[in-house]
Amino acid sequence: MNTDERDTKRFSVVARTRMAVALVVAGCLALVGLAVTGQAATPERLEFVQVGHWVYNDAAQSAFHVDGSTSRVDARADVPGAASGSQVVQGDDSGYVVERNRITEFDKATLSVEESTPPPAPETPFVLEIAGGPYLVYRNAGQIVRLGDPSATVPAGGPLSRPVATSDGTVWVHRVDNGSICELPKDAAVLTCTAQLPPGHGGGLTLVGDRPVVLDMTGDSLHRVGPGGLGEALPLGIKLSPSAQVANSAAGDRLAIADPERNQLHLIDVSGLDQDRPSAKPISVELAKGSRFNGPLSSSNVVAMVDETRGEVLTYDAAGTLKSTAKVPSQGTAPRLAKGEDNRIYVDSSDGSHVLVVNGEDGSVVDVDVDKAASSQTAGAPSAEPDPSGEQQPPPQQNPRQQQQAPPSTKKTIPPVAKATPPGAPKKVSATAGDGSVKVSWSPAADNGARITGYRVTWTGGSTRLAGSSRGTTISGLTNGTAYVVTVVAENSAGLGVGASAKAVVPGPANRPATAPVVTANATSAGKVSVSWKQPDLRGGTLVHYLVSATGQGQRTLSATSTEFTGVTGTATVSVRAVTKFDSGSTLTGATGSKKVTVPVPSEPPTITISGVRVGTTGLIVSVNANGKGASATCQAEFNGALSTPKSCSGATSLNLNNVAYIGAITVTATIKTTGGTGKDSWTGVPSAGGSAPAGPEPGPGPLGGGAPGGSLLWLGPIAILGLRRRKEKELL
Repeated sequence: MNTDERDTKRFSVVARTRMAVALVVAGCLALVGLAVTGQAATPERLEFVQVGHWVYNDAAQSAFHVDGSTSRVDARADVPGAASGSQVVQGDDSGYVVERNRITEFDKATLSVEESTPPPAPETPFVLEIAGGPYLVYRNAGQIVRLGDPSATVPAGGPLSRPVATSDGTVWVHRVDNGSICELPKDAAVLTCTAQLPPGHGGGLTLVGDRPVVLDMTGDSLHRVGPGGLGEALPLGIKLSPSAQVANSAAGDRLAIADPERNQLHLIDVSGLDQDRPSAKPISVELAKGSRFNGPLSSSNVVAMVDETRGEVLTYDAAGTLKSTAKVPSQGTAPRLAKGEDNRIYVDSSDGSHVLVVNGEDGSVVDVDVDKAASSQTAGAPSAEPDPSGEQQPPPQQNPRQQQQAPPSTKKTIPPVAKATPPGAPKKVSATAGDGSVKVSWSPAADNGARITGYRVTWTGGSTRLAGSSRGTTISGLTNGTAYVVTVVAENSAGLGVGASAKAVVPGPANRPATAPVVTANATSAGKVSVSWKQPDLRGGTLVHYLVSATGQGQRTLSATSTEFTGVTGTATVSVRAVTKFDSGSTLTGATGSKKVTVPVPSEPPTITISGVRVGTTGLIVSVNANGKGASATCQAEFNGALSTPKSCSGATSLNLNNVAYIGAITVTATIKTTGGTGKDSWTGVPSAGGSAPAGPEPGPGPLGGGAPGGSLLWLGPIAILGLRRRKEKELL
């Protein structure tokens, strides 16, 4: 075998795999082109599906590639010095060993180290291997790093939940602080936020049919995410705890949601998102009590969970049937789940000694011993091809002459970790709206060991870069009446830092007073009036204070949004106005809040008088005269334990006591309630026949009659009267 043949034999398995995929894709596209148009079409760019999975082995200080289809280790790249438990992520041409304090790139073809760079934050990122990537999402810092071409660091403006990515290379993230749902298209450098969860609602992102879906864990529902915001709600049919975790995608027509507080894995029917039919009932699987779980993570047909307490990987099908249980050989921290582009799920032991490969179709699990493969491989070489006899063949040997003539190694060494790190977040970021503009200012960010070289200012629809000495700028050309959130990020030689955002502001013509606040006022009997309001549209100005007044109480200057007046009598008229200011100009007093609010203030308890009781068609009618003493009142009558329906009352009011029974004189009470207290009156006597008698015998002077006042009266229900009528008929016979 000559040198060229040997070099070809030793060429990286990863490179050869990519070439094969490219040829297959190109061939298929050519056949499709011939079938449809009669001539072959050549695509401008081929996208490669990344085959297999890379893992960092602590003992060998190397990254190893596991081919999921063969469950074999077929490539190795020496990257010494990486921290224990480091992740490895791959792109089209490079692999990256990701640590908390650096990212080391190696070439997938030559398996040699290229360079090391610092990350934007000292945390373990969430990894996405997709077209145009890979991506590292630093969730706590709110930073998205694209390692592919073109590389970029994109600030998200706040902490993020677990991201997802569609097959076209779009990354979707959810801001946990304000509920925004944002997308980062392939090759883009700015997030676009298209939807938002209601305030106070927790949520998470997933994919159904390669389209983004948000789980509203507070509302227990699923929503499609589209250009117009959130779609209609699909109820889950279950109640989730705040710590529930949704899978990255649906498995078949079921979406997995793990609820660790209740030790359950739920499988939700998501076909109702796209089909006009009711969803099937959720399937719930009981999980081991007392265990801590990682996941769920889904392939096309399988859901995988890692029981971190027991060191096991569990796989389920879409019907909730347990397909396999496998131990994860490990020493140290918990195993790590990863989804490959080849529809397989990979479970790494914490030290990289083993990788469990989960078949994405049937849930079967194969354990790949990386330690064993490492001991039988040379650095940068693929593992030896198996001999038909079953014996392991030694790697090909170079002859002595070739060894003597071998050129000195050109392999790059790993550069030292830079002392400097990206800057901190700018401080005291504030924004003030003007006419078609926003003025933003900030205090310097911490340089973290390297001089601040610039500040990047971004907003919806644009961005600008300023010198490192800048402390503010004015953004012009904005749309009046549209809210803008401005974010400022510092940059030094180590990279972009953490962004800081100002509160949303709305540009508008200058010198316009604020609109009227929405005011709520409530009064009590003690002469107290509680007032609260919501901040109005400031029309681009900056709030100075509020002016609040009540009848006979004068005017107060407040910065809060609530207050209380005491000693108020009669009827109180409350008004609230916002005072604003534009830059250094004079203050402007806004419109009176909600056209003023008038509220009656009761000064004493209410009173009620029963003016009479008469027989009605269904019971008794109690006539009262109610006086709430200036406050809204509620009245209710009572007889022998029976209560009338509570009723708003003022002046002459009738209260109905339905289906009551009595003989002779009776006692009826009536009660009135207001914020000023409670009043009561009672009445004793025989009800008058002021209404129609119930169905039954003809009225008369006897005990069943509804006769004149002063006679005995018995009220019976229709069934009792019917029984009496039949008994009389029998007596007549």
